Amino acid sequence: MQSVFKIGEIPIPGRIALAPMDGISDQPFRFLCKKMGAGLIISEFINAKDVPNELNDYKKRTSFSEFERPFGFQLYGSDLKSITRAAKKLQDLSPDFLDFNLGCSVRRVANRGAGAGLLKNPKKIARIIHALVSDLNIPVTVKIRLGWDRSNINFREVAKIAEGEGARMICVHGRRRDQSWNDKADWEAIKIIKHEVNIPVFGNGDIKSHEDIARLFAETGCDGVMIGRAAIGNPWLFSKYRKEEIFQDDIVSVIIQHWLLMLSFFGAKESNIRFRKHLKAYLNCSQFSFLDLQSILRSRNPMVDFLQIVR
Repeated sequence: MQSVFKIGEIPIPGRIALAPMDGISDQPFRFLCKKMGAGLIISEFINAKDVPNELNDYKKRTSFSEFERPFGFQLYGSDLKSITRAAKKLQDLSPDFLDFNLGCSVRRVANRGAGAGLLKNPKKIARIIHALVSDLNIPVTVKIRLGWDRSNINFREVAKIAEGEGARMICVHGRRRDQSWNDKADWEAIKIIKHEVNIPVFGNGDIKSHEDIARLFAETGCDGVMIGRAAIGNPWLFSKYRKEEIFQDDIVSVIIQHWLLMLSFFGAKESNIRFRKHLKAYLNCSQFSFLDLQSILRSRNPMVDFLQIVR
C-alpha cells in the first residue's frame, strides 16, 4: 500500500489508527483491526517500571506480529531514568517507533505524575522527550490531552515542546484530564495544534462513525484519526464498510475470527474473561441477539460455545 505520510522515515500506509487501550489493544484485536484496514497500530500502554523485570504480563503486552507494522509500543512513567531504561529495552524488540503517554487520565496513573499527570510539568516533559529522542534509533511520538484541568490548559505549549525536542508525531485527545467521556471533545484544539506544528498530527475523541472520521479531517486538517472505544465491537470503522450495512453472516464470521485469535493467544480461561466486553459490543446495535448468535454458532460447530463466556 502506498505511503500516505511518514513518521520520521517510517512510511504510514493509512490515515486511521487504532488507539492504545489498556485491556483492549492486545495482539488479537490489533491483528483484526489491521486486517480491517488500520494504518497505524500501537500497543496497550506499558509501565516503564515493569520493563526491566518483565512484570505484569510483559511478554503478552510486548508481543506483536510483522503483519501489524508499522507498529509502536506505548510507554508511560514519571521517572526519567526508568523511562529511558525501559525504552532502550523495548527498542531491542524492533518496533517501528515508540509512543510516550502524556494523556492517560486514570487516577492510579495520572495522580502519580505519569500519563496526563505530566502535563502539570512541561519542563519535565521536555527532558523526557529529549532523552528518548537522544537515546533511541527509532522515531518517538507522543499522545497528549489538552491539559490537567480548566485552569491548566497547555496543549499548545506541550505540542511545541514535543516538536522542539524531536517528537515525530503528536496524537491529541481533545479533552482535559479532568473531563469524562461524556464531555464533548474539543476538535478546535486539534486544529490549532495542526496549524502550529510541522509534524503529523492525529486527532482523537468522539469518533464513533465514518461520518465522524470525515468530519474530523474536514474540520481540523489533521493528518490522521485515532479511534479508541468506538472500535470495540466495530472494527469495520477501519474499513470502507459500515457495520449496520454488513450481512449478519459476515458479522458472525468476524466475531468467531476474533474469538479464535484470542483463544490461540491467551488460552480459554483468560479469553473467556477478556472477550466478554468485545462480544457485548459486537451484539450492541447489531441486527441479531445473543440467542441468534448461539443458534448460528451451533450450526457452524465452532470450537467454543460462547455461553461459557457470559456465564
